[in-house]
This record gives sequence, C-alpha cells and structure tokens, in this order.
Amino acid sequence: MTVNTKVIGLEEAAALVPSGASVSIGGFTSQRHPSALLRALVRKGVRDLTIYYHSAGSDVDLLIGAGCVRRLEGAYLADGVFAPIAPNFRRHVQQGRLEVEDYSNAAMMARFAAGAMGLPFLPTRSMLGTDMVDEVPADRTPGRTAAGTPKKFVAHCPFSGDKVVLVPAIRTDFCLLHVQQASAQGLVRIEGQEFLDVQQALSADSVIVTCEELVDDDHLRLEPERNRIPPFAVQAVVPARFGAHPHSVHNHYDYDPDHLGAYDSAARSDETFAHYLETFVFGPADHCAYLDAIGGLRRLDQLRPKRGLGYNPDLRRKDRGTQ
Repeated sequence: MTVNTKVIGLEEAAALVPSGASVSIGGFTSQRHPSALLRALVRKGVRDLTIYYHSAGSDVDLLIGAGCVRRLEGAYLADGVFAPIAPNFRRHVQQGRLEVEDYSNAAMMARFAAGAMGLPFLPTRSMLGTDMVDEVPADRTPGRTAAGTPKKFVAHCPFSGDKVVLVPAIRTDFCLLHVQQASAQGLVRIEGQEFLDVQQALSADSVIVTCEELVDDDHLRLEPERNRIPPFAVQAVVPARFGAHPHSVHNHYDYDPDHLGAYDSAARSDETFAHYLETFVFGPADHCAYLDAIGGLRRLDQLRPKRGLGYNPDLRRKDRGTQ
C-alpha cells in the first residue's frame, strides 16, 4: 500500500510561501525557531510579509533585516540578553520602514487562541491602564489590524460589569514551526515547552514543519496525548537537523551564544547586516554548508544538552566571566 508523504526539501518549502502572505513563526525568543526555513525564504526573495508574533527573536529580525517584512503585529521582539530590543526591528521602526501594531503578550495569546478556536475575538484584562488602550491623542491614528478592523475594543462584561479588552482573532496564511520529531504524514511531536505553537498552527490555513528527526507514525502514536497538532493541519514536513540554529531545541542542542552575539553586532547597521547575510544566508550553498560556516560539528557538539536537563548548563553565555 502506498502511503502519502508530505516530506519536501527546504527550498521547495520556501517556494510555498508567496510574497504578501501573512505568517506566524513558532518558538520563543532564542528557542526553537525554523531558522533554516527562514534563511531559505530570504534566499527566495520573499517580500511584503505580515508577521504575527508574541515573543519573537532574531527569527523575525532576520526577515526584517533582509527586507522581507512589510507589517508586524505582536508584543516582544528580542533575543534576551543578547539584544533586549532586536536591532533590525529597532532601526527599521525608528526609520519608518515598517508598519507596526503593538500588543501585550497576553493579548497576543488571546488573539492566537481565538483564531485556533474559530472565534472572532476573546476578552482579556491585559493592556488595561496602558497607552495601548487609553484614549488616542488627536495627532495619532487609532490602531488597526492588517485587516483594517480596530486594534481592540474596550467593553463591559455583561455578567460582572467589569471592564475588559476585546482583541480580534488572528488567522494567518502560514505557520512555520520547528519541532523535535515529525512523521512523513504530518504528525508532530514537540518536546519541552510548546509556547504558542499549537495555537499558532491551528489559527493558520497552512502549517510547514521542519524537524530534527523524521520518525514513523507508529512511534508517535504510542503516546498520542503528546501529539497536539493534528496531521491534517500540516501541509509539508522538512527534515532539517540543526534546523533551528542559532536557536535552541530542547533535548537536542542549546542556543549558540557566540553566533547570537555576532548576529546582534552585525544587525546594528544595514551595511554590516548585508555582510552577515552574504556570509550565512546567501553564501552557503545549502543547509549543510551553513552548518560548516558556523563551525561545523565541532561547534555543534559544544551545544549538546546535558542528559535529563534538555540544555547545556556549562555553556558560556552572555557574561564571559560566568558559566
């Protein structure tokens, strides 16, 4: 019996995402982003993306610096101690090169959850008492979503009378994820924290998954409760070992502090970032060549996690004086 497979290559997966699409990207700051796929998107030359995020890092910042993004709707965009504000994001916003609508983390969680459940909106108390909700000054335009609807609506709960903020659901064209394991039929296994990957996947029309390991359906079905994204939601599966580098993947490798530090430095100007793109995105012929460019197996072995922890406690991080 022939079994349908959703397995494709990185460049073929990137070709599925057209310019002008709306996209969410899985992971959290420096953890479990589909970096190899994002580099393929940059090489493809995709433009005018609308990106939705809750806590993004150099994943979204890479796309911004490469000129792929027209609009952002989200909360936190940084790589923690490496870049408390993502450098390309900061520069492009300050120079008026991006459309941006900001929300709190909790509000973005509610927006993705509403999209996943097929609801038009969800209420939250988040953003009350902030300038994201307070009256807009006369010289500013009230916030609006990419669809042109109001950014939020302040209402009173019909049951308690309490003031709440209604935030609109998110529906994207694509959700891009990186996971530990996936089957050729689109069954997905995330180890460790899921962040909002499940909600983002279920609020997207199409999900493209890159994975560390391609495994059999039967293996994943031994623990069905751990497979929280249904295979019918997944359009394509791309095997990509170390596909999240320079970000971490729980139980597989830690994030690469040296590379994230170098990224932060390079992304502080258009000129230096162009050199970064040439060295690590356009220059390498494929994903394997990229891994060679960042130090190959010798460097990747230094990122191996400690058994039972999922990360490497001995890895030198931002402060070179500590472990």
